[in-house]
Amino acid sequence: MVELRDARNRPLRDLRISVTDRCNMRCRYCMPREVFGTNFPYLSRADVLTFEEIDRLVGLFRSLGVEKIRLSGGEPLLRKDLHELISMLALHGLELAMTTNGVLLPRYAPALSAAGLDRVTVSLDAIDEATFAAITDSGHTVAAVLAGIEAAESVGLGPIKINTVVKRGVNESELLDLVERFSSRDIATRFIEYMDVGTTNGWDLQDVVTAQEIRELLGSLEPVPPTHQGEVAKRYQLPQGGEVGLITSVTEPFCGDCNRARLSADGHLYTCLFASQGLDLLTPLRNGSTDEELLELIKSCWLNREDRYSELRAESSPSISRVEMSYIGG
Repeated sequence: MVELRDARNRPLRDLRISVTDRCNMRCRYCMPREVFGTNFPYLSRADVLTFEEIDRLVGLFRSLGVEKIRLSGGEPLLRKDLHELISMLALHGLELAMTTNGVLLPRYAPALSAAGLDRVTVSLDAIDEATFAAITDSGHTVAAVLAGIEAAESVGLGPIKINTVVKRGVNESELLDLVERFSSRDIATRFIEYMDVGTTNGWDLQDVVTAQEIRELLGSLEPVPPTHQGEVAKRYQLPQGGEVGLITSVTEPFCGDCNRARLSADGHLYTCLFASQGLDLLTPLRNGSTDEELLELIKSCWLNREDRYSELRAESSPSISRVEMSYIGG
């Protein structure tokens, strides 16, 4: 196994794989309906990585030091027969997780667990049904997401985490209710500062509820030491028991420890969530490149990586083109 480090001496440890660019929600901060409507040009099936292609690439990334795979989308459970991909990836012996909005978990959780998925993270931005409906613009309900969490718990897809994107004037009043709902269980809620991912969500710094504001809202918090380098969330022990995490990309950047690469559904490798372009691996993959040739492409990409967008955000042009989160996952 190769120890691969980028231009800022950051290792490659975590690979996030988008298996589809489609979603069954239209969250305002990710896929606003006025952009991602019925006529939006989603990827065709022919342009999406097959399970066999994903499996081959995972094997290559594993040889370069990747220890964890996270499946995402869009909504990954919209990808037909996803459990088959999981059964293939489970053979690599890596930690295997998935991020989902949860509404399809009651249907698929047993098969996912049986195939070898280790755990899930569920996106849930509000407990109040009206607030949830305004954010997700989808017709789905909080009750459906909670049923998905219960289904995941029942088949051992834990420890489960809840991801909540916090936007000023939208759902900051939901934070205490979310903590109260999950803190007594083995479920950690993670509050995420609203980020300028992509160019379609109308991001404005004034809409960001900062990590410091969230800490003040939650009250007395005891910091928990990170378990490994590159841990995304700052973790805290709650006074009443349980744990909460803060993902502080906007006001307290953590680029210096970022060890994550992202593979889009159409086989492009992105070295930052805020990247404007990725390395095309699908074309050489389908044109008959050997494993050695593909490895050289991946290694060259990572060795030259200097991304630190969150640290440089204030210097970035507001019109800069960035890949949409629905295309490469969160």
